[in-house]
Amino acid sequence: MNQTRTIPYDFGHFEGLNFRTQSAMERLLTAQEVVDWDHDREGEAEFWPTGNKWELTVIFDGRNTVTASELLDLSGLLEELGGDTVENYLAVYFAVNIQGGNLDELKAEGVQDRAPSCFLGGNFTEVRREAAYELFETYYPELYRAWESTPCDGLIFDTDRFLDSPAWTVVKVKFGSRVAVLVAPD
Repeated sequence: MNQTRTIPYDFGHFEGLNFRTQSAMERLLTAQEVVDWDHDREGEAEFWPTGNKWELTVIFDGRNTVTASELLDLSGLLEELGGDTVENYLAVYFAVNIQGGNLDELKAEGVQDRAPSCFLGGNFTEVRREAAYELFETYYPELYRAWESTPCDGLIFDTDRFLDSPAWTVVKVKFGSRVAVLVAPD
C-alpha cells in the first residue's frame, strides 16, 4: 500500500494504463483503489478520471493523469472546507485552475479567503444575470438602492457590462445539465 489515508468521498471512477503489462486496466477503479495501488507489486501505472464525476473532470481539466497524492490532497482539502459540496469543488477549481494554486500546497483558509461567489442554474444567460444583480446589490448597495427606487423607466442596468468590467474575474463552468458562474473581485 502506498498510502494509509482513505478517501471518504465519491470521486467517480478511473481508467488506467499498467506499464508492466503494457495494457489498459481490465476494470474501472475507485479513487481509493488508485490510492492503494502498489506500483512495485502491481506494476507502474497511470490513472485518469473517466469523466463520470464532473467535479474531478473540472478540477483536473486539461490533465492527462491524476496521482494518488493529488487525490489525497483534494480529499484532505475538501475535508478542511467542510465536505464535498458543489461550492467547495468550484472553489478548489477556481484556486487551482484560475488562480494557479498547487493542490498540494492549498489550505482551506486560503481557498476560502479567495473563493469566488458561485451562482448555479440551468443556463449561462440567466445565471450571469442573477450574478450581476446580486453582486451589484452586495458591492454597491447605495447605488443599487438608488437604481431600484428610481422613477425613470429608461434607466437600465447592463449586466454584461457590469460583469465584463476589469473589476471582476468571471468564469463559466458547465457540469452535466447545470452551469455555474464564478465571480471574484480582481
